[in-house]
Amino acid sequence: MLSHISCSQSTQNTPASALNDFTVKKNVEWAKPDGIRLTMDIYTPVTGKQKYPVLVIVHGGGWLINNNSTMDSMSVYIVRHSGYVVCNINYRLLGDNGNTITMNKMIEDVMGAVAWIKDNVGAYGGDSSLVAITGDSAGGHLAAMLVLCGNKLESDGFSGTSLGFCPTYLPAGKTAEDLAREDRLAVKAAIFSYGAFDIYSSCMAGMETGSNIFWLFSGNPPRGIFGDTITVQKQPEFYYAVSPVYSIPKSSARKLPPMLCTVGSKDNLVVPASVQAFVKTLKDAGHTAEYWECEGRPHAFLDSQNNIYLGTEFSKDAPAALDTMIKFLDAAFAK
Repeated sequence: MLSHISCSQSTQNTPASALNDFTVKKNVEWAKPDGIRLTMDIYTPVTGKQKYPVLVIVHGGGWLINNNSTMDSMSVYIVRHSGYVVCNINYRLLGDNGNTITMNKMIEDVMGAVAWIKDNVGAYGGDSSLVAITGDSAGGHLAAMLVLCGNKLESDGFSGTSLGFCPTYLPAGKTAEDLAREDRLAVKAAIFSYGAFDIYSSCMAGMETGSNIFWLFSGNPPRGIFGDTITVQKQPEFYYAVSPVYSIPKSSARKLPPMLCTVGSKDNLVVPASVQAFVKTLKDAGHTAEYWECEGRPHAFLDSQNNIYLGTEFSKDAPAALDTMIKFLDAAFAK
């Protein structure tokens, strides 16, 4: 049976005097694919330590809208309430570069960001041996792909005879295959908040033709997530390759880090049952996975901006979830 924790059970009351001071470096450029400048904001606690564990945050927005500012409030909360460096990253969206970016490219951006962080976070007080990742909604999907497919790396990406990923950033003198052999993208823990785990089924249900409401907000016409020549009906293997639920290995073949999956009980975009099913699949494969449900909350309860449409407000909706996440990460980093 899946464990169920309500929001009220995890809320901490941290006195203001106990909150960490911090520094932040905004818009740190880490790659520039197709001339698109990719940046991250790096938050570092000021508590007197030389090195801190690192949390990578991947924002949501249906792969079509938003940037890392959506996670600004979350980043500040985490750095002030924990002893972690926070790297709040940007990645390309489907509508970028003339509405031509493909789903695998976004996954490669997240993989590249983690590779860059492991190479460079020491300059910002981070411990490159203690890196975890989290993402919400579309970011939850991308974070899950990093965890599940961080060893499926190929220099030719999706253009070869097999479907692998080539991280947007590669360390000097290294190939994608080198990173796979070294397990360079491995993380200590992962948290997926109201993530999309079955892209194949979503596209079969019409996500490419308009059922993803974020197409409307993006100002771009709906199109295939792999362009005009690849379709879910004719080339389903492309869609399976970017769907976390079809990429879960048996623990005997590859052990994954501990994972926490969260969702709001009133989420109508990513329903709790879908997250529960994903957690069950992880557990059935022998992995450590926990389920946490935020009672009474809808989708996107971690967003910085108050959402009138959804009725979310960060100061009311996010802290309980973030406290639970910090507790989970503390335990993972301590191992």
